[in-house]
Amino acid sequence: MPHPAPIRIGIGGWTFEPWRGVFYPEGLTQKRELEYAGSKLTAIEINGTYYGSQKPESFAKWRAETPDGFVFSLKGPRFTTNRRVLSEAGESIERFFKSGVTELKEKLGPVNWQFMATKKFDPDDFEGFLKLLPKRVDGHDIRHAVEVRHESFRTPDFIALAREYGVAIIHAGDSDFPLIPDVTAPFVYARIMGTTEEEAHGYGDAALDGWADAAKAWAKGGAPAALQPALLTPPAEAMPREVFLFVISGFKPRNPAAAMALIARV
Repeated sequence: MPHPAPIRIGIGGWTFEPWRGVFYPEGLTQKRELEYAGSKLTAIEINGTYYGSQKPESFAKWRAETPDGFVFSLKGPRFTTNRRVLSEAGESIERFFKSGVTELKEKLGPVNWQFMATKKFDPDDFEGFLKLLPKRVDGHDIRHAVEVRHESFRTPDFIALAREYGVAIIHAGDSDFPLIPDVTAPFVYARIMGTTEEEAHGYGDAALDGWADAAKAWAKGGAPAALQPALLTPPAEAMPREVFLFVISGFKPRNPAAAMALIARV
């Protein structure tokens, strides 16, 4: 049996005041928070790129402050995805990749292109968008994931399109968004959103065990047993797939604890 692919687990961003004194030790300076987060987690999804451009120097600094093997995923800019005609986003996509993201070098993970819940599936326009996504920039392979939030995307036609272009459909776990667990890329990208204040680790043990088992199944190339009834298409070809799992939203102060509990389980 092939060796399982890496499993990367983390949170969204690293600057959040309620984490200070809870996740971050008392007295830790803010400029060392990323360094500390990198010592406890294996990935972080950068939110700031969704709202505006960052400087090349910032990406280089973030790379330097995290350990070997750490990976950042990036949210693509909202100016790209929050538009009526997606196939006209070429200039915005090009500007994003010229902003210095490749300064992350080997720590550059997938790009999450997140769409509003009102955005409906238009096959021709969405394929036009996928055609614009570069596969390689500045000598670095670029991986893409799409986070779609309208029920119209829950169709085999959308899954077939994502598979054709090797783009991952983000698994929206424990949320009100449509669940599309079908694997469509050489990696899996999950965002789980069900942490609560009542649980010390955000999730109870059974839920943490379930997500850890799902991550391990994806990494080995399978489809988690609990998710198979929801598949809209036959399971993808079995092959080890790198897994990115982020604890997002829910009760945000508990998210680092949930991520660390999952890391301990995988």
